[in-house]
Parts: sequence; structure tokens; C-alpha cells
Amino acid sequence: MSWHEEDWLQLSGVQHFAFCRRQWALIHIENQWAENFRTVDGHLMHEHVHDQESRESRRDRLTVRGLAVHSAELGVSGQCDAVEFVRDPNGIPLRGREGLWTVYPVEYKRGRPKAHKADELQLCAQAMCLEEMLCCTIPEGALYYGESRRRTVVQFSPELRGQVRDSLAEMHELYQRQHTPKVKPAKTCNACSLKELCLPKLPGRKKVADYLSAAMEG
Repeated sequence: MSWHEEDWLQLSGVQHFAFCRRQWALIHIENQWAENFRTVDGHLMHEHVHDQESRESRRDRLTVRGLAVHSAELGVSGQCDAVEFVRDPNGIPLRGREGLWTVYPVEYKRGRPKAHKADELQLCAQAMCLEEMLCCTIPEGALYYGESRRRTVVQFSPELRGQVRDSLAEMHELYQRQHTPKVKPAKTCNACSLKELCLPKLPGRKKVADYLSAAMEG
């Protein structure tokens, strides 16, 4: 199946969806958003990454920042924080560059590695977009965490790729229905910037927008 461009979802939503389906729906279906320290700090990190030179070449390594990617098969589009192209005889040709190159996506995150796989799924989705665009195979990438200042290598296993496909299939289904999942309170709710908008104490509400509208009318 190939999705029409007007139906593509935001690639960043893969991370939101894996962390909390309701959070994803509030942001991407209901267009609700709120900032906290974590989101502001994360935005500043990504702005710093993207504000640097879009292309940086050092010997046998070319780094491209803020690279736009998409996948018609997955129905998703977005940006990669950084993609490193490393000269390798087993790589692929690049327009305007001599030799062959391997492809290595790198995503920048605040904090440290997490117990859940939301960051890994987002990075894997980026790799799957790059594979479709460049007709190549990308076995791994890396997550760079600001707190530890170290990279965590992520292997793009068949299981991880399957989770990306399953997540996006469910995201498309919910988006087409314009359906926001009900609240499922968890410990992670306390760290969520949408805690107040999500209204976890009101599980009967179908949409936050309905609640806000009723409150304003009252």
C-alpha cells in the first residue's frame, strides 16, 4: 500500500504514540500542546542541532542536518536531526559525491536512555524512510542523549521494524477516525507536558476540546 501525500502523518508522532497513544492524539488530532521544562529543553537542543551548518564534511564522513525524509509506504514524513554518510566500498552512490557511502541516522534527545522504546522506534522510522528514499539498507543508527553526552547504538531489527509498521498502521486508523484514546493513568503522566490538558481525572471525556469548549461556555 502507498499513502497519498495529503494523508502522511508526522514522523515525530511515532515517539509520542509509543510513549502514550492519548498524548499522540491530543497533539496530532486535537492540536493540543503545552510546554514544560522537558519539552523546552528538548526544543532548544534540536534548534541547536539544526542551526548548525546543514552540511559538514570531514575526510570520509559527510554529516547532513535537518534532512527532510518521507515514506509513501508508511505514510509518514519529517526530519532527521542528523544523517551521517560514511565512505564505504559497500555503500551507495550519492549525487555530487565521489565513491560509495553508508547511511547512519542520529537522533538527539535530552536526558538519558529510557526504559521504553519510544526513541528507538522514532529513529527506526527515520531509517525506514531513508531506506525507501535512497534504495539502501540501514542496519543501525544512534541516539545521542544530552545528559550522558554519549551515543546509544540502535540495531534496526525485524522486531523493531515490525513495531514501527504496526504503530503507524494504528496511528493512521485513529487519525482517519479522529479518535482520541481514553485515559490510562500511569507513573509517566507526572512528567507529561499535557498532564493538565489530558485531564486524567475525567476518563469519561471523549475529547479535551469538548471539555474546554464547555468550560468556556460556562
